[in-house]
Amino acid sequence: QVLLAESGGGLVQAGGSLGLSCEASGRTFINYAMAWFRQAPGKEREIVAAITWSGGNTYYVDSVKGRFTISRDNAKNTVYLQMNSLKPEDTAVYYCVANNNFNLLIRKIGQFWGQGTQVTVSS
Repeated sequence: QVLLAESGGGLVQAGGSLGLSCEASGRTFINYAMAWFRQAPGKEREIVAAITWSGGNTYYVDSVKGRFTISRDNAKNTVYLQMNSLKPEDTAVYYCVANNNFNLLIRKIGQFWGQGTQVTVSS
């Protein structure tokens, strides 16, 4: 079991920035690839970004490339999502997700999920 706790969501104006954090506890953090997913009202959940256990490989959905950055600190059992140049369409609940297989994670298969944190971007 991996417990994931997100923090850092909130309300921001379009063009602004927010940073999300997700602290993991339980099983060994470095065994897991990590990702951020999001779900907007009335829309399907989508993967936003993912990172391998070492941080050596990352994945981004096209809509956030160049604006969002995923990173991790294995010493702190934490994964981050830095979001810049935010747009109203980024408004969603953001979830931290873990899977010990990066390829499954980017196919939207998660083993462990956080509770989510709301990000709202006003126009």
